Amino acid sequence: MSAAPVEYPATPITRADRERLGGHRGRAVWLTGLSGAGKSTLANALECALHGQGRRTYLLDGDTIRQGLNRDLGFSDADRVENIRRVAQVARLFVDAGVIVIVAFISPFRAERDAARALFAPGDFLEVFVDVPLAVAEQRDPKGLYRRARAGTLPQFTGIDSPYEPPLAAELVLPTHRWSVEQCVRCLAEQLDAAGPRNVAAAD
Repeated sequence: MSAAPVEYPATPITRADRERLGGHRGRAVWLTGLSGAGKSTLANALECALHGQGRRTYLLDGDTIRQGLNRDLGFSDADRVENIRRVAQVARLFVDAGVIVIVAFISPFRAERDAARALFAPGDFLEVFVDVPLAVAEQRDPKGLYRRARAGTLPQFTGIDSPYEPPLAAELVLPTHRWSVEQCVRCLAEQLDAAGPRNVAAAD
């Protein structure tokens, strides 16, 4: 017997009410890219900048989420898909709460990022490709993960023996090997304030 469909309960307090109280719109900023691309660095810098402007924010980072909500997941393709599905649902709740949620995940598969986008109303989801060449990411290697992957002790590592699928139409592309953190954060803040079309990339 199939389960009855689950419906979201109606509540007297709406997203618009929460956004009026917070003084700004809820949005999801989804940072995707290789390990070592600079996602966490940019996420932290962006949150500090927005917090300084009096905006309510929350940061969802891959390492933190895997210590709690997703601690039961590994790194197989199926587990990576489920990891992103859960995070997207959490991000959606934050946006409904009127919060700017910053998601910093490798999120290697295009289909899963597109499925995450589909949970949001138009304009609520900002996909940001933190774009660096693999060689640069390997050179940075802050956790020694690429070295382990090359040595064969860390299987299914994105960019080495598991694919990364770059976005085809990200709202923003940030080449962190050429731009400073300050430049990237400025572009992010400007894009958040803009109501432009989906396919916008930062210009050199």
